[in-house]
Amino acid sequence: MALHAAWKGHLRISLVSLPVQAFTTSAGSKSDDISFNQLHETCHSRIRYKKVCPIHGEVPSSEIVSGYEFQKGQYVVLDRDELDAVRIQGDKAIDVATFVPLTSIDPALYAGQAYYLVPDGKMAQKTYGLIRQGLADEGVSAIGEVVISRKQKLVSIRAAEDFLVMDCLYYEGELRDREEIPTPSASGGKTTAAELKLLKSLVEGMSQESFDPSAFREDYNERVREVIEAKIEGKEVTAVRESKEPDVINLMDAIKKSLKMTTPAPRAAGRKSRTTKGNGRSTKRPARKSG
Repeated sequence: MALHAAWKGHLRISLVSLPVQAFTTSAGSKSDDISFNQLHETCHSRIRYKKVCPIHGEVPSSEIVSGYEFQKGQYVVLDRDELDAVRIQGDKAIDVATFVPLTSIDPALYAGQAYYLVPDGKMAQKTYGLIRQGLADEGVSAIGEVVISRKQKLVSIRAAEDFLVMDCLYYEGELRDREEIPTPSASGGKTTAAELKLLKSLVEGMSQESFDPSAFREDYNERVREVIEAKIEGKEVTAVRESKEPDVINLMDAIKKSLKMTTPAPRAAGRKSRTTKGNGRSTKRPARKSG
C-alpha cells in the first residue's frame, strides 16, 4: 500500500526554499494490536453511539457544523471558508525563524509528534542534502512554525542520519507551570563525594555507546492475547503474582549491591550487546513458555 504524506509544502530558510513532504515517524497501530468493544454488562450487546439533536433526533455528519459558545447556550457558527480566511502562511510552508543548539531545547518541550521530512522531487535532492549536512555539522536545530491538519505548530528540524526530522514542540502557554509541581526537598541530606562517585560508577557500568531500541519488546498485547485465548477455551484466568515492594536499604549498600549485579557495557566498536543487567533484569526478555 502506498505511503501517503501527512503534509506537503516548502521548508523556507530566508530566500532558500525547499519542497518537502512530511511523513509521520510513528507507524501508528500495529495489525496485531488488540482493541476492545464496549458492551452492556447485562446482555453483552454492543454499545452504539449516535449524534443526536434534542429537537430533530439523529443527525447525519453532513448536517453538523462548527460553533463557538460565546455565551451560555449561544453560538457563533464558522464554516470552512471562514476558517480558511484566517490561515497563516505556514499552511504551505515551514518558515524557519532561527537556529539553536540541539542541546538547548528542553526535552519537556517535545510534544511527542515527529515527522520525517523528505525532498519532494529530484530537483530538491541537492538542496535537501545541503541543509541536512549543514544542520548536522553545526549541531543545531531549525526552529519554525507550520500548520498541519488546521493546527498551528511550533517545530524543531534536525538532522538524523540521512533524514531531516521535524519534531513538534509545545508553545510556552501549553506547558504546565512548574510552580504547580511539588518541588523536591533539598533537606533530604547532603550528597557525599563517596556516594556520588559510587553512583557515577553504577551509571558508567550500565551505559552503552548508543540506544538500541531493538533490545526492547512490547509484549503486553501478547499477554492479553493469552488471557483472551484462555477464556475462549474455557480456562480459568489466574492473576499474576504481585511483585513485592523493593526493600528499603542504606543508599551506599544499595549502590554497592547494584554494582555487583552490573555487567559492564561493551565499549569496543562493532555490534553491541543487547542485554544490560544493571538491575538484575535483562532488557532482552526470554521466550515465553506455552501452556
